[in-house]
Amino acid sequence: MRPQGLISARLRAGHPCFIQLNYITSARLSLAQSAAWPADNLRMTSSASFVSPTHRYARVLSIAGSDSGGGAGIQADLKTFSALGCYGMTAITALTAQNTQGVSAIHAVPPEFLKAQLQAVLDDIGADAVKIGMLHSPDTVRVVAWAIDHYQLKNVVLDPVMVATSGDRLIEEATVEVLRQELFPRASVITPNLDEAALLLGRPLADADALDAAAAELLAQGARAVLLKGGHLAGEVLTDVLAEPSQPWLHLRSERIPSRNVHGTGCTLSSAVACQLALGLPLREAVQQARAFIVEAIRTGAHVQTGQGHGPLCHGYAPLPMHRVALG
Repeated sequence: MRPQGLISARLRAGHPCFIQLNYITSARLSLAQSAAWPADNLRMTSSASFVSPTHRYARVLSIAGSDSGGGAGIQADLKTFSALGCYGMTAITALTAQNTQGVSAIHAVPPEFLKAQLQAVLDDIGADAVKIGMLHSPDTVRVVAWAIDHYQLKNVVLDPVMVATSGDRLIEEATVEVLRQELFPRASVITPNLDEAALLLGRPLADADALDAAAAELLAQGARAVLLKGGHLAGEVLTDVLAEPSQPWLHLRSERIPSRNVHGTGCTLSSAVACQLALGLPLREAVQQARAFIVEAIRTGAHVQTGQGHGPLCHGYAPLPMHRVALG
């Protein structure tokens, strides 16, 4: 049966692979029609032909904004999940009109639809780890907090995305305090960069000597652990600090890689940490493995041009096979 919403579809140059859609109406299938589709699909295969499952994939959920340029946000998260052998899922919080040169528009996803996405994914598939990115409004933050509690989510990595690589601000002022109150205590670790830490602390961080004090203040604000990224500081050596109340603090250092392709670095790092937690590593090792991944993703993508501004990393420089977990 021809869908009612498809009008004036014609073949291009007589080739069946090319169909031009001249007009799409807003007509929707009825609920009865929609509900019939999965049943019809399932009836195509006899249950006797199914192989009994013995494993599942390591599952990571990204709750974040979409980057239409593909370098950051949901898109970077999914690339990272795949590269590290995890099954990626998404709940999109906002759409951005974005490329390598900046953000030109943001369209917020209504909180009730974000909740519907979370319920659809978590009721059916579940998650071994969660990466949280761009949360633009207080109500959006509260929906995510509800999901963490309702589904008892573990291994939650909060990347408090507030400022894009281009300098564009991505969060409402009122959201900062709600984020601190609702998600800091629920996240396993927060991963702010210097600009985001400055917004959270209300002051700029001028040099590497300020990192330890800033991490301590973020712990005092309720964070359970802090990975404070120092990549925006000047100098040839980059320093990140992992601060945990019950552990010696870990200072991670590496040489700066001269590259303009650093768009989505923070998204990728937090996603990589979530992957390693989903695979069962403790936080300290997860951060070390994730940081090693991102250093090579920057290095191998440094000589590639994508767009006219800050290009993406090379997420797929050494992809791993999908990790499987035994059922039962």
